[in-house]
Amino acid sequence: MHLTPDPLFLTFQLALAGRYSIDRELGRGGMGVVYLAREVHLDRLVAIKLLPPDKAQLPALRDRFLQEARLAAKLSHPNIIPIHAVDESSGFVYYVMSYVDGETLAQRVRSRGPLSASDGSRVLREVAWALAHAHRHGVVHRDVKPDNILLESGSGRALVADFGIAAAFGPASEDGVAGTPEFMSPEQALGGEIDARSDLYGLGATAFYVFSGRLPFEGKTSTEILAKQVTEPAPPLGSLGISVPRKLAHLVDRCLAKEPDSRPQSADALAEQLGVALEQRRELPAALRAFVKRTGRIEGGGKLIYVVSVIPLSLLVAAAVGGVAGFATYVAGMMVGPLLFGIDAARRLGALGFTQADLTPAFKVELELSREERAADYARRRTFVEFMLSSTARVFGTFSAVALPVTLAGLLFPSSRPLAQAALPVTEVFVIGALASGVAYLAALQLRRDVDTEFWQRVWTGRFGKFFFSVAKRLRSGRTVATAMTHRATELSLGMAAEQLYESLPKDTRAALHDLPPLLRRLQADAQSLRQRYDQLQEALAEAGTAAADDAYASARETRDLIGAKLGDAVGALETIRLNLLRLHAGSATVEGLTTHIGLAADVSAEVDRMIAAQDEMEAHLRFPGIAEPTPV
Repeated sequence: MHLTPDPLFLTFQLALAGRYSIDRELGRGGMGVVYLAREVHLDRLVAIKLLPPDKAQLPALRDRFLQEARLAAKLSHPNIIPIHAVDESSGFVYYVMSYVDGETLAQRVRSRGPLSASDGSRVLREVAWALAHAHRHGVVHRDVKPDNILLESGSGRALVADFGIAAAFGPASEDGVAGTPEFMSPEQALGGEIDARSDLYGLGATAFYVFSGRLPFEGKTSTEILAKQVTEPAPPLGSLGISVPRKLAHLVDRCLAKEPDSRPQSADALAEQLGVALEQRRELPAALRAFVKRTGRIEGGGKLIYVVSVIPLSLLVAAAVGGVAGFATYVAGMMVGPLLFGIDAARRLGALGFTQADLTPAFKVELELSREERAADYARRRTFVEFMLSSTARVFGTFSAVALPVTLAGLLFPSSRPLAQAALPVTEVFVIGALASGVAYLAALQLRRDVDTEFWQRVWTGRFGKFFFSVAKRLRSGRTVATAMTHRATELSLGMAAEQLYESLPKDTRAALHDLPPLLRRLQADAQSLRQRYDQLQEALAEAGTAAADDAYASARETRDLIGAKLGDAVGALETIRLNLLRLHAGSATVEGLTTHIGLAADVSAEVDRMIAAQDEMEAHLRFPGIAEPTPV
């Protein structure tokens, strides 16, 4: 669409004739007008930002515009739009930058709604990289907002634009506060001294808009918005009922803290923590998702019919044989049914190529998703209703634990039977009260925590699950279906592959390598423990930021790097064993050679165990300034 050119367009094009051919206006703001043009000699599209002539007539403003454009021109980064030239011509003051074919982040949100957690985290991390580069060169953007972030078509790369009001570190300019009220930090709104953390506030407000489609502060006038920026806390992102991971929402909230010291202390630290948030949850196969949600639980109509049918069956046995036989039938029915269910569920999952070890990450993902959903709808803290129900259940439960066995014992002895029968109604009240208040407490707790999933996680990842899969493996016949392993950590995939290779060896060879299976399990456990510790330290260090560069912080980084190295050793040992088992199957390796590698792997495991034990002993001393303990959910 071609717009009718205004006088400014015509006179500016006349001034640039022979060098640039202006096509159209792209937009305008408080500090200038942006045109799409073609550079004649290089035959390339460029964007030209022009300082309006009425402002260019003011020497101080013109000099500031040129100075800051030249500062921005020194910035060379993949996520910053490059500036090719800064110039004056016939009274016009302008700079020329690369033209990015795409849309602004604001246009993207307005046209298609808020970004997903993964897409938004990626864009914000790229912006943080760009800001970190600018900050290292002494430049603060001072107007970080969605309209100044461009998304390149095709690649989706984020590029930061409009450093036109950026300034070197220091106090605000004498001609007033520059920036956009909706994204301006409190210290910038007050005209105070600003630094890199002011840009992080703007990026936090941008993130708030990106994930929610709303602004953290709104008002009828700029003054009203600025007053809110200074005096009112931003609403927590997690309180808006949107699907954003808890850690990511907390990071956005930290960026919007009123005090600069409460925000991430550098754009590098923010980018690192966004990288942690950006790590995708391992994609779970449909069978695992269905198992943790439905097929691994005793629920549904058929299972309910089974439970109900056990009662009349027990009564029939009691009537025909006796009360003891009826009670035994009931107990056996309630035990055998879940036992058969567990074995059958494990058998069906195993036939699809999954093992008990696959359930740990599956339940972890399900619980994390459940926490996010509940955090959006319900308070995380214990409610008064929960407290009362819990206290009531505890009181009734305590009395029931005392009264019930005493009453039952009294009924067995003729001499004390009258007293026991008199106490029976009271005991029944205690038992019913305990059951009713306990069920009510669990129902209230379920609103805040996924109690069901937590229970089944303990069942399937603990000893019961191990028993179910062990029995199911013996009962299963036929080949299993090969399944994708994207949900498995590297050490788990390597360990399971090595175990399968070991089990397929001849019996005498397995006997010669009888120490291998426990070593494989130990190495897997060591690697998983190290990975968990590494991720926790990585996240904590990212939160602390590079500003916390004291001895404790440096020690924590050394610990993280040491753990990372040991993790590599453990995974490498698993890989070596797997490869040698493959060679043994192919006939290119011997049992003796594999035994040597097993010994080396055992040494690695012993070293890891010693390091983990030492870390456990020093855990009380590893408290880093600025690193917050994880908040329990």
